Amino acid sequence: MRISRKMEHIHHALSLRPQGRNGLSDVRLVPNALPDISLSSVSLATRIGELNLSSPILINAMTGGAQETEAINGQLAVAARETGLAMAVGSQMSAIKDKSMRASYQVVRKMNPDGIVIANLGAEATLEQALEAVDMISADALQIHLNVMQELLMPEGERDFQGTVERISRIAEAAGVPVIVKEVGFGIAGEAAARLKAAGIQALDVGGSGGTSFAAIENARRSRPLQALNQWGCSTAVALLECAPVYGNGGMIASGGLRNGLEVVKSLALGASAAGMAGLFLRLLQQSGLEGLIRGITEIKEETLLVMSALGAGTVQELWNCPVVILGETVEWCRARGLEPEALARRSRGKPHSHESSSGNSY
Repeated sequence: MRISRKMEHIHHALSLRPQGRNGLSDVRLVPNALPDISLSSVSLATRIGELNLSSPILINAMTGGAQETEAINGQLAVAARETGLAMAVGSQMSAIKDKSMRASYQVVRKMNPDGIVIANLGAEATLEQALEAVDMISADALQIHLNVMQELLMPEGERDFQGTVERISRIAEAAGVPVIVKEVGFGIAGEAAARLKAAGIQALDVGGSGGTSFAAIENARRSRPLQALNQWGCSTAVALLECAPVYGNGGMIASGGLRNGLEVVKSLALGASAAGMAGLFLRLLQQSGLEGLIRGITEIKEETLLVMSALGAGTVQELWNCPVVILGETVEWCRARGLEPEALARRSRGKPHSHESSSGNSY
């Protein structure tokens, strides 16, 4: 059942249109006519806790757990290796329950032996399962994903979410690698961010809406779809603005429908240290093959560098001081929630303050 579900998820992720409402169109970067910088001096290097990354762009969790997905993960791993990106695998629970599925995840480490590889499990996982997932692929970090609405819509999904924070906290304390809590596309709001921070979680992947909708995917699998819930959640821009007061600059990964280097820079300017993409890369791989995927990643990296240069930001950390104007539905949300988007528009460019050093938040 789990294997067929994995393939159904891939099919629907490719066939359903991305939501396209990540909120980043409401985020405007203030132009800098005098950037006083050379393109050649701009660095994409960044840091998420103990992880040093050569690029803020991350191949985010997608798949695994079926024989057919082994080839996909292998090609994604090659693309990560050739472009210097970190890569997260999809949920490994299927391989923990069925050892024959391990190869569909282990191929990532096999094809990218020296790269940053991130393990992945759902919030129902035990500490023992987390340790097994990390060991399975010699992972450098572990994502624990949150997907409450997906589970509720999934015909065979979870219905009991009690004790989630406590389980995550135990895993973070004993996993032996950095633990990142990730939403799968419904966004993390400030209240949940505060609970996770108090539980010892030092980095979030905010996973806002705008990309692949797992509500829509599960509704496509249901005999009686609940279409009204396809719009559940908050946008990527909103999730970043919600979590920033709790996690500050450097404690967040942006994901949820990011499409290009401009949106990567916008996300970083809102306080993220990295930006994850999944559906876009999967579609590029399907439509253009491995070479097309590598070319697409290279173009996104180049666009990111160009936008940083135009802003006069030589590092990801310097983007955290660049002024940003928030408009539209996003600014309305912020004001209703007591956030202060106007402060972002009044920031002054320059080197990061001492508490915004390149180390970010530590695990």
